[in-house]
Amino acid sequence: MIRLLVPIGALLTGIALLLLGTGLLNTLLALRGSAEGFADQTLGLLGSAYFAGFILGTWLCPRLIRRMGHVRAFTFLAAAEAACVLIHVLWVEPGMWLLLRVITGVALVGIYTVIESWLNTTAPPERRGQIFACYMAVNLGSLALAQQLLRWDSPLAFTLFAISAILIVVAVMPVSATRLAQPVITDTPALSLKRLWQAAPVACAGAMLSGLGMGGFWGLGAVYAGRMGMDTVQIAGFVSLVIVAGALSQWPMGRLSDQIDRRKALVLICGLAAVGGLLMALLGPFGQWLLLAAAVFGAGSFAVYPAVVAHLIDHLHQEDILSGNAALLMLHGLGAAIGPALAGVLMSLTAPVALPLFFTLMFALCALYALWQLRQGRDRIVDEAAHYIPMVRTSNAVLEMMLEDATHEDVEPSPVTGDDAVAYTPAEAQAPADPGPQTDEQAPPARP
Repeated sequence: MIRLLVPIGALLTGIALLLLGTGLLNTLLALRGSAEGFADQTLGLLGSAYFAGFILGTWLCPRLIRRMGHVRAFTFLAAAEAACVLIHVLWVEPGMWLLLRVITGVALVGIYTVIESWLNTTAPPERRGQIFACYMAVNLGSLALAQQLLRWDSPLAFTLFAISAILIVVAVMPVSATRLAQPVITDTPALSLKRLWQAAPVACAGAMLSGLGMGGFWGLGAVYAGRMGMDTVQIAGFVSLVIVAGALSQWPMGRLSDQIDRRKALVLICGLAAVGGLLMALLGPFGQWLLLAAAVFGAGSFAVYPAVVAHLIDHLHQEDILSGNAALLMLHGLGAAIGPALAGVLMSLTAPVALPLFFTLMFALCALYALWQLRQGRDRIVDEAAHYIPMVRTSNAVLEMMLEDATHEDVEPSPVTGDDAVAYTPAEAQAPADPGPQTDEQAPPARP
């Protein structure tokens, strides 16, 4: 394993340092904005602006990387993000922060694209699954560890912003020093939303609704914890706990999703997330009990998008899987862009408890729709059922690694978790050239 990781150590170190800085910034801005008197609606818009930049970056950054090359693009984007970090504390004004969050979203998805496309072309095919698992562990571990940096100083001080900027700048050093050959970025065509809906309506609804819910968490989860009376250290523990609970739930939720009708699994997983949100609303004033509710929410919510992606793959032919995943990723990102703004409005009009109730509503709607579809009949699988491989929802580039990894039988699924999204890879599926009309005897396999 060490010989496997040494050649890509610079890339993994770079992304770990960058996510430490970015993960710290994401929570820090919510706390600083709240302390500066920003309305909950404004704080929600900041979360939406970040995900809007993420969507915009999926279109802009591949062109930028082709023009500049991977090393220079990584340096350029990291410098832009570090500058944004420092401008936040120099110019504390909502309009400027909204613009900076858009730029940060664009920069981060570009950096993900650089690293993931590089890993995809560098990894030996027979070892791609192991490298894939290490990369996911680095992502989630960095995001969880970043929250603990909040203990360093008060969000009102300059210190935490400086630490975030330093980590992002230092991330450039190992990447710029690497001697790895630079890969070529390819375009990922998007499947139309109409075709996506026709293939798997539950996947479309689940991607959008989970995006709404998880976007609300990433944008306003720290604000809610602060409104419940937690101090900075406790807020760091709260956010870390949700991430870690989501990580630990991936293996059992993945097994459940692979063994029963995927729609039934979504009913159960979304139901768990909805119950967690409801418990957060009920137990918010009770300190330690809120942490238990947050763990339940994390265990369910982080597993929804994974099951959604697996369900989509069940209903696509091999040649459509990459474009279908890219379209689903965009749909999830759209929900994540709308969710914080909508949740922020609800919190401004009512009370902080509106946020966990918003989580409950989004995941309950997802569970109910999956249940309704479940009653329509058995689930028909196009080729072969998907297998569970966790994946951070980052960029289109990692989808290529996910799909290529599926072509190697010796790579087993690895219980490593991801951001607010995990993906699955198909089994050794071969799309039929022309299946023609199908009788009941010829129909694709159905989930039990």
